[in-house]
Amino acid sequence: MLDTKEYNLFAQRIGLVGITNILLAPSGMFLIPLLTKTLPVEEYGIWAQIMVTIGLIPSLVTLGLPYAMVRFLAGAKKRDDIQEGFYSIAFIVFVTSISISYILFIYSNLIASTLFDNNIHVVRILAIIVFIECLNSTVLNFFRAIQHIKRYSVFIFIRTYLDLILVAYFVLSGYGIIGATIGILITRCLTLFIMTALVISEIGFKIPNFIYMKDYLAFGLPTVPGNLSSWVITSSDRYVIGILLGTAFVGYYSPGYTLGNMINMFMTPFAVLLPAILSKYYDENNIYMVKTVLKYSLKYFLFFAIPSAFGVSLLSKTMLEILSTPEIASNGYLITPFVAASEVFFGALVVIIKILILEKKTSITGSIYILAALLNFSLNLILIPFMGIVGAAVATLVAYLSFFVIGTCYSFKYLKFEIDFQFILKSIFASLVMSLIILIWNPEGLQNVIVTVGFCAVIYSAILLLLKGITREELIFFKNLLLRFR
Repeated sequence: MLDTKEYNLFAQRIGLVGITNILLAPSGMFLIPLLTKTLPVEEYGIWAQIMVTIGLIPSLVTLGLPYAMVRFLAGAKKRDDIQEGFYSIAFIVFVTSISISYILFIYSNLIASTLFDNNIHVVRILAIIVFIECLNSTVLNFFRAIQHIKRYSVFIFIRTYLDLILVAYFVLSGYGIIGATIGILITRCLTLFIMTALVISEIGFKIPNFIYMKDYLAFGLPTVPGNLSSWVITSSDRYVIGILLGTAFVGYYSPGYTLGNMINMFMTPFAVLLPAILSKYYDENNIYMVKTVLKYSLKYFLFFAIPSAFGVSLLSKTMLEILSTPEIASNGYLITPFVAASEVFFGALVVIIKILILEKKTSITGSIYILAALLNFSLNLILIPFMGIVGAAVATLVAYLSFFVIGTCYSFKYLKFEIDFQFILKSIFASLVMSLIILIWNPEGLQNVIVTVGFCAVIYSAILLLLKGITREELIFFKNLLLRFR
């Protein structure tokens, strides 16, 4: 068991990652007006496909080895063992990633005609980005493995906002989607160069013997199906839309999806912080505190998520008109409500499914992910031809709802905690009152939207306080809990 000093350090590191993720959340929103107001909708659709591809291929091509490195090198003490682990994994990733990049480059014509609106140059640049990104993932996870969490967080932050700066520069300079892709490539090359230099200065260089590679692959390969399933649930709809309807419809779909996905930022602190807090109480056999923390975590997530889902759904068309173009807003505003509702269910499950993690039932979570992925992909194929991009949004909601129901049922088989249904009803009621204000006010323009959001937040909070949805004792409990794990 960790002593107090070690545990506080561990909690601080997790908190640092959580704060970093919250700071990164707005970056996607910054890019929407930049790209949609500058590029044709077809090129914005290509941009969405680029992002989806960068999210997919490295998670498969690296064979789970970066994750294995975190697992095995975290406890390594000898410099030789650390060198052997890092360089053997880096070499295998180098070989697999350059092979896949070569295939992408060779078949760039076919890939471009299928997914990227016949833009061969983008696909060829993307092939290089994929190779660099695989290496980036490996080096970045090395900092996690040796507990250099500050470096890990700083490089994630730098990479995200350097992407934003360079993409903005090239697009505003008139280089279009090609320039945006080059901006990503430059960012990935710079971060890889700097991180690799830091790693070499930290551990030196060694030609590996691959003596532990069998163990690394045995640990890493089983994580690949889970990575693929997660990608299918969150991103495969863009591919299906691109193939069936074309990149313009991907361009219509993505901003509305991004807007609804903003609720994800309320989930991030719980996803990052809960494992440390819950594990401590669980290891101490303090099941009462495990249940209490789960109860209040779910309650506080829903406190923010429920009204946000109502608000962002009703303001979707107005916000998309501000952030993008009238064409995109009119075609994509109906996407937001389905995605927002999906994120409420998913965020709630992120809290609840921690029970399976505590019980070390990760095989169950993996199976649920795979089932949800198959359902999502199948529904996309069925619904998109008949309902267009709204069909993809419906498929997302059905998949996440199914994921929530199945995950909750399995979690509660091992440990049940109280869900405050009275609070949920009060939150929905307060959100409906807030929604009525939005419908009557019907704000237009950024300033009016900001004023409306602020006013509605006050009204929502006031109604919940009047209904005693949140008590003073609960606020004190949560404050003390956070102070304990600072």
